[in-house]
Amino acid sequence: MSPVALLAANGQTNSFLPLLPLIAIFLIFWFIVLRPQRKRQQALQEMLRNLKNGEKVITSGGIFGIVAGMKDDRVHLRVADQVKIEISKNAIVAKQTEDQ
Repeated sequence: MSPVALLAANGQTNSFLPLLPLIAIFLIFWFIVLRPQRKRQQALQEMLRNLKNGEKVITSGGIFGIVAGMKDDRVHLRVADQVKIEISKNAIVAKQTEDQ
């Protein structure tokens, strides 16, 4: 008798079946959490690449400002008349919309 037939005769099941719930949970987690997060991150990176002077932005610290200049990974924001700050480009989280 073959080893597979002996295992089946002893009442042991396929070792893959207990993993099915874990695989299903991972797939659900992937489609609900990881995939949308990756899309948001790619959209943010695209927005940062296309950032131009004069655009209104919001930083992760909640500062509203207008892009006054850029160099490498830093951005100069005008936050008031005659007031500019220098921040990391990665601190920008969104462009301001008309209702903000």
